[in-house]
Amino acid sequence: MEEFLQRAKSKLNRSKRLEKVHVVIGHKSCDLDSLISAFTYAYFLDKVSPPGVLCLPVLNIPRTEFNYFTETRFILEELNISESFHIFRDEINLHQLNHEGKLSITLVHSNVLSSEDKTLESAVVKVISPVEQSAAEPEFRESSSSLVVKEILQEAPELITEQLAHLLRGSILFKYMTMESEKISEKQEEILSILEEKFPSLPPREDIINVLQESQFSAQGLSIEQRMLKDLKELSDGEIKVAISTVNMTLEIRKTEIFLKGMLVNRGVLHPRKSGYKMKHLTTLPQEILQRRSE
Repeated sequence: MEEFLQRAKSKLNRSKRLEKVHVVIGHKSCDLDSLISAFTYAYFLDKVSPPGVLCLPVLNIPRTEFNYFTETRFILEELNISESFHIFRDEINLHQLNHEGKLSITLVHSNVLSSEDKTLESAVVKVISPVEQSAAEPEFRESSSSLVVKEILQEAPELITEQLAHLLRGSILFKYMTMESEKISEKQEEILSILEEKFPSLPPREDIINVLQESQFSAQGLSIEQRMLKDLKELSDGEIKVAISTVNMTLEIRKTEIFLKGMLVNRGVLHPRKSGYKMKHLTTLPQEILQRRSE
């Protein structure tokens, strides 16, 4: 995977006159499922696409925001996949490529483009989204990673390496952690079993889940503003955008909540006019409550 990412980044940096570019881009949340499915599907496309097509996974955030995604950074660092190989949304001009007729887009983990990219809809050639698969039963919705695995197993199973299996399996398990269901769905279990049978040396599921849980709530090295942006969710009806975020802190720190909100407004993080949102809502949740929930 790191060889593919390095080569793709190098080609993008050196090629001033690109012929065709197929971008695989995920949701703006840039969670583990979105990132891993984008990386994996772009890797797959690179192997099966005709010569002359540059296949790129693009992270749908600016590079400066990547530090917020602790669980994503953790699993990539564990597999020695350098952050320097990633391509972020602010490092590629998709609108220019689309204007020149060179752009194709595959959406993963989302079935719609962000509001600022609506003009790119004509370039979308494929959507890989669990929302499209099981809207009636969201608690059993598959992850984007499992949908990507299914396609690769059908089209080119030899492309699944142990490193790729580790990434995909971690992504699927993390998705299960964030769902309300108490058990993994049959479809997800089937995919996990295939990967584990193919690579029996993969770490136990419990170990992966425990480590991902620790990294998910880790805010080490992050400022208050970065912690808020890490959990930022956007709601929109097409005209009005509302941002909602949660910050975990101790009860002692929570006493300064009014000061904190005032500071964030003054800095523009929560200011509607400066941030582009009509309204923002910040909730502070004491860590003591989170600890009791996990016991």
